[in-house]
Parts: sequence; C-alpha cells; structure tokens
Amino acid sequence: MERYIQLESAKIWTYKQGKGTPVILISGGPGTANYLEPVASLIDETCEVIMFDPRGCGRSSFDGVGYDLEVCLGDLEIIREAYGYSKWTVIGHSWGADVGLAYSLLYPNAVDKFVSISGTGIQNDRDWKEVYNRNKNEVSEAMPHFDFPHNKVVHRTLIDSWRRFIKSPHLLKNLSEFRIPTLFVWAENDIRPAWPIQQLANLISNSSYVEVKGAEHYIWLQKDNELREILAEFLQR
Repeated sequence: MERYIQLESAKIWTYKQGKGTPVILISGGPGTANYLEPVASLIDETCEVIMFDPRGCGRSSFDGVGYDLEVCLGDLEIIREAYGYSKWTVIGHSWGADVGLAYSLLYPNAVDKFVSISGTGIQNDRDWKEVYNRNKNEVSEAMPHFDFPHNKVVHRTLIDSWRRFIKSPHLLKNLSEFRIPTLFVWAENDIRPAWPIQQLANLISNSSYVEVKGAEHYIWLQKDNELREILAEFLQR
C-alpha cells in the first residue's frame, strides 16, 4: 500500500507491505531514496514493513532547502503516529542504521527492538575515512539499483548535523544505559572499517553482534538467505 503523509512543510512518500510485527526500514545516504525493498521481502511474512523516502528524496517533496537530524527523527515519529503504531522495530542500513540508533535514543518508548545493518557508528574518524576512501578506489563493491538521484543538499546538511550530534557530552553515557534489544549485523567484506560498530556492540549491554561471512556492505546482494535467517531469529526472540 502506497501512502503519502502530509507534514507542515513536506509530503513524505511511504509504502507498507506484509503483515505482523510493525517494522520501519531506514535507507542509507543521507540524501538517498528508499532502496530496501529486498530487505522488506525477507521479513514481510511475519512483519508489517514500512518503507519511506526521506523528505527531499525520491517521491517525497523537496523545497530546495536541507534540514537537520532533529527534523529527520521527527519525521520518523510522524510516520509512526500516522500508521497508528504504539511501538515498532527499527531497522536501518548504513547511515540509516546510525539514524535508527539516534531515533531509538531519543524516542525509546516508541522502539521495541533495533537492528543496525552495516552501520558506520558514532564517529567522525580520519583514519576510518582514509581506509574507506582507499578501499572505495581499490576494491569493487556491489551496489543495488537506485531509482532516484542522490540529493546533495540533504546529504550535506544532515552530515553536518550528525557531526554536531555525536559531540553531545552525554552521548556515550546515554548509549551505555541503552536497554532496547539491539542487533548489529556486519558484512565480512565491507570496505568500511568494522571497529566503530564493534565498539557500540560492546558498549550496549543488551546487544549482539553478527558478522556475515562472504558478504559486502549491501549484504542481501550476496547473502540474502543468511540475512533472512539472522533477522528472523532476532525478531522472533
């Protein structure tokens, strides 16, 4: 079911499929429209899955102006309320996993469980970027098809806002007290360094870390059955 949600200054495209436990999927980027239909298809036999294009991306409206992380997280809350869920499971990929973690911290009463798939972590590390950029140039990486162009304005403003967010003096303390059941899924052959996610998995007490052998950043392109099993086990736990 396709549905547009009208906000005060934007119109957000959403799509619902499946039946069961409410789940929101958050794509990476920032500035990228939804590309997580294959992940939705892995869990939609037991989950009612919501996908969306962030404001300014894909089928959602764009006023030519960027926005910050607070607006991004607020949009997730508006989507949840529009669908009438008291709680949902949050699953994010790449940058979307970082957004999902921030959302779960800010709105813990709205989150049943949280899953980070190939996240980048709470960091703005120069060494991390150096390794990523070198691998990006030297190692090929399988990519999904993107139906819409990347919005560079949205990307820039959200990245800048994220870098302010991770400097919050209480962020690590809040993460150490995080109690929402959490799963970190990592790909063995991701060109991005794994250590920021491994640190989070060790910092958050009610969490687990799973590494998918032979997979790259977009895990479902190589190991869809493995990812299906990992998600099913965690969601049914």
